[in-house]
Amino acid sequence: MPTTHDWINNPLGVVEGMFAASQNNPNSGWEAKAVEFFKDHLKEKDAQTWVPSLNDVPLHYMKPNSLVKFRCLIQDMFDPEFYMGAYEAVDPSTKAKVLKCGKYKDVMECGVDLNSKNTVTAERQTFYCVPIPGESPWKRSYEEDDDMDTQPQKQREQHTGLQSPTEHHGNGECKRRETEAPSNQTAPASHLDLNFPLPGEKGPSCLVKVYAEWDGFKLNDTLEVYGILSVSPALSALADEKEASSSSFLDSADSMETAEEQRVHCPPASLVPRLHMLYAKPLPHNNPLLPPTLEDNSAFLSSTLSEMAAVRAELLTYFTHILLGDALAAEYLILHLISNVYSRRDVLPLGKFSLNLSGCPTVSSYTERLYQVIQQLVPSSFYLAMSLQNMNQMKFVPKKDYVANRLVSGALQLAKHTSLFLDEIQLEQGQLDTTGVHNITALGNLISWQKVDYDFNYHQMEFPCNINVLTASEGRSLLPSDCQIHLQSQVAPPNMEEYLSSLHMHPQASQLNKFRMYLSVARLLDYSISDEMTKSVEDDFVDMRKDDPQSVSAEDLHSMLVVSRLLSLSLGLTSLCTDSWLRAKHIEVLRRSRVEQQKCLNGNEP
Repeated sequence: MPTTHDWINNPLGVVEGMFAASQNNPNSGWEAKAVEFFKDHLKEKDAQTWVPSLNDVPLHYMKPNSLVKFRCLIQDMFDPEFYMGAYEAVDPSTKAKVLKCGKYKDVMECGVDLNSKNTVTAERQTFYCVPIPGESPWKRSYEEDDDMDTQPQKQREQHTGLQSPTEHHGNGECKRRETEAPSNQTAPASHLDLNFPLPGEKGPSCLVKVYAEWDGFKLNDTLEVYGILSVSPALSALADEKEASSSSFLDSADSMETAEEQRVHCPPASLVPRLHMLYAKPLPHNNPLLPPTLEDNSAFLSSTLSEMAAVRAELLTYFTHILLGDALAAEYLILHLISNVYSRRDVLPLGKFSLNLSGCPTVSSYTERLYQVIQQLVPSSFYLAMSLQNMNQMKFVPKKDYVANRLVSGALQLAKHTSLFLDEIQLEQGQLDTTGVHNITALGNLISWQKVDYDFNYHQMEFPCNINVLTASEGRSLLPSDCQIHLQSQVAPPNMEEYLSSLHMHPQASQLNKFRMYLSVARLLDYSISDEMTKSVEDDFVDMRKDDPQSVSAEDLHSMLVVSRLLSLSLGLTSLCTDSWLRAKHIEVLRRSRVEQQKCLNGNEP
């Protein structure tokens, strides 16, 4: 039990103990052993739930220098920095010089001998990390409730330094308000831009200090970081001294930094705590209902696969109701939500399936309600109303600020598997300015190539992404898409208002959780096509071309292969079978005939 160990409460004590023991054996490899110590303890049953999370527990309740975890996205990577890995300090009681460990710390002890020959200078990397953008409210509530359930109150007080009696009852909404409180309480630093990619985001940002293998991390990676929390007031004092330029020593040492760069790279620790990484694991997904990896949980995977066809049928019924009785559109919505860029061939992203849902009603905020339904089912999402004001004023593409030496985030700096909902119904007549044209271009590149070109002033740099883009429109979207499905309402116009007013009714929580698990598992499954099935598909394509060479192109074949892949995965099948292929052909014929019919009705559409 964690109450018998101090590796969570006092991880620096563990590190310093190993450092002291290594002095008699310089080749002991104590640094690697220290990391392995924490990795091994975190593998114990429920051990990871003992570690408090910066995402869920307010920073002012966290115990300084304790072990914490942080679920985040790497928003920016700063330049490497030097620090004292080992240094000599004078013991105030004995006046003797003692060799100290400087790793996993921001502030050294008093009495440092700067001229000591035993001083070891080391290098570390700094990542600026933010909470995963667009996390759905149900996900945050689930993890807050789970945190309250798995950590008894006594343990939470011990490990997080909780002092508020209101925490005994674990109200999730109250917790979120408390998490947001410090930004309003810290008046002197309230001007600090925390650089969240999406507007209205709240939560902590962290400067994560990385000590090894930082080349293995990339911008926009999603991680769960386990590290030592540093919120020393001395960091804020140092930042104030730098800004005021009151120290001649600091002036000479930091003359290469601008005041803006100092403000960004050394913000107050009360707003942007430091987290000294001991261990970080990439997140294959961001769904708390699933185990971290499916491969290591065969029992969970087999039981889930056995139920997928039944859950799919229930979800299809639910989406059919939401989509005004249109079962074909509901089918394509499921395929869209489980799509995933599983590989890239040169510049072509394989597996993407952006959807244009045209024919959406323009009354009663239908598209907003549709987004709320999707938001209830996916871990991360973002609703973008494509109004003229948003197109001309919002920052979509991240841009390098060379004065502050940081990457200023944009709305398209999103984590993988985020559902991006583009509401084209909101687009009104008017003139797009230069920013608006750039933003539309960025959306088009994201949909077509699953990449965003970040702006580095003198050049652009491509960053690949994996984002599910759904465009809701009245006619055909002005943006590209992999698939257009025109919504055919089965609801009579006189009953439309009443019908739409009922769409806010969600299924029971247990049913929603089944849908959430289903969508995430289907997206993560591996898929293959046997040689025999490949030959069968090729022969079928040749036969279709014989009947009418103009009716089926290579592009149509590609679309049918993508749809058949997603159909198979939606049923829990990891390889293509004849039934899935025939079903994919059938629904593609229905969809294309519907789109052609709509073109005839609206002769001005391309």
